[in-house]
Amino acid sequence: MPVTKRFIAGVICPRCAAMDRVRSWEQHGIRYRDCVSCDFFEQLPIEDESLPEMETRVNRVREEQQQQDVQTVKILDPKG
Repeated sequence: MPVTKRFIAGVICPRCAAMDRVRSWEQHGIRYRDCVSCDFFEQLPIEDESLPEMETRVNRVREEQQQQDVQTVKILDPKG
């Protein structure tokens, strides 16, 4: 049976920085990723969950929001 390669929406290629050009597929217990715009290619064991997540437009915004300063708000009683 042929392997289905799927594009990962929002992923930025770590080599050429092109967005939405990285494909992923699994075969024989190994996860593969490649970029159709450059020669980026990597293979990862599927059970290794300690690897960092690839940067996407979703998790990039999430990290930027976490870096913003947190301010406490004090709620006042209008009755004084």
